[in-house]
Amino acid sequence: MQLVADVMRGAGHDVEVVRYGGSGIANRALETHLWVRRGLRGVVDLQIFLERIYKRCLPLAERNVLIPNPEWFSAKWECLLPRFDRVLCKTAHAETLFRDMGCDTRRVGFTSRDLLDVDVPRERAFFHLAGRSVAKGTRAVIEAWERHPEWPRLTVLQHPKMVATPSRAPNVAHIVDYVDAHALRRMQNSHLFHLCPSETEGFGHYLAEAMGVGAVVLTTDGPPMNELVTSATGILIPAADRIRRGLVDHFMVDVAGIESAVAAALALDGSSCQALGQAARTAFVTRDRNFREGLSAACFAQ
Repeated sequence: MQLVADVMRGAGHDVEVVRYGGSGIANRALETHLWVRRGLRGVVDLQIFLERIYKRCLPLAERNVLIPNPEWFSAKWECLLPRFDRVLCKTAHAETLFRDMGCDTRRVGFTSRDLLDVDVPRERAFFHLAGRSVAKGTRAVIEAWERHPEWPRLTVLQHPKMVATPSRAPNVAHIVDYVDAHALRRMQNSHLFHLCPSETEGFGHYLAEAMGVGAVVLTTDGPPMNELVTSATGILIPAADRIRRGLVDHFMVDVAGIESAVAAALALDGSSCQALGQAARTAFVTRDRNFREGLSAACFAQ
């Protein structure tokens, strides 16, 4: 949300961020305030809805734009899509989905924080940022490492509420704790390989951050992951299963797929790793520039 606000401010717009959350009473109070202001000042020029749609806010702007995450898109919102002037899509995958629902779409991409720190030494080790998610392929990743004590160290960072028993494999550093932003950034920069076998993504911030630090990124061979990371910018993990949930397909990896992709990564020499990492970094920088330069125009173009 703040990222989009900053980009629009950089394009010369006066921006206000409206955050929902908390209790229903607080949200109704927020909406009442917005409607009172509409009565006093009139409608605003543009509203950008990020990921979620708030029906009562639609009449508050001259123009409404949606930037959705398809995997979070609720079926109850589909009837509201005709009230949007445009749907701005982070991926070609999302653009196809919303165009097929009759929306005026435009692909703008998206971006993430640039976390590159060239002063951090890079180790030939693997990093898996699981966090709070249950859709990152974490179980298959850990099981694969437990079968291969000869593999290099794997660091797994996972929220305590998501772990019953941490892995005790000697080559797995299973960190079940919160780490601050500085420590996390160092981890992201110090590991040469980033394992990101997501089932699905809206944009994939942890994929983008991995590309931004110039890592060799291993991700799932299914959309939109294989749109964000291609064979020219990373290593694709074959999906073992595909399940439809809501608007999107979820692509599950298994241990065999992880083994195959890790074997391909370990077969890369230093120059090949550097070339893949640089290609990933270049793709990140290009995507970031295109998003920042194109968002405002895409919002207002007729």
